[in-house]
Amino acid sequence: MTTADIPAVWELELRLFPEDAWPLEMFHDELRQTATRRYWVAEEQERIVAYCGMMCVLPLADVQTIAVLPEFEGQGIGSTLLRQLIDEARDRGAEDVLLEVRADNPRAQGLYTRFGFEHIHTRRGYYPGGVDALIMRRHLTRA
Repeated sequence: MTTADIPAVWELELRLFPEDAWPLEMFHDELRQTATRRYWVAEEQERIVAYCGMMCVLPLADVQTIAVLPEFEGQGIGSTLLRQLIDEARDRGAEDVLLEVRADNPRAQGLYTRFGFEHIHTRRGYYPGGVDALIMRRHLTRA
């Protein structure tokens, strides 16, 4: 992801997460923190259809965001992005990757479980509307 991608990404953010979208400036702030952050976009015919990002402060990496347009779900884009995040975390020397996912999002939970993440904690009422956040972790082994 580059700063030129931010307007399109933010448009997707507002569409996909209307209740808890990141503020526009947060994307700019995240991209400026190159020592600890990394963000990617996925494009289909020069249109951004998915994006993701991670923070890595050793020994942990944290999935900051991962989103795929609904009309592009089921095509392996989310898996590709998640694999990229995990590989980057491993390359940076992280021991674990953490993420939080809405308790009412079984599709995302299934993706994370398939990639070896396990539920380790629940944050009650974390998301707008009182939805719980499931904290998931994947321990990384050296390749």
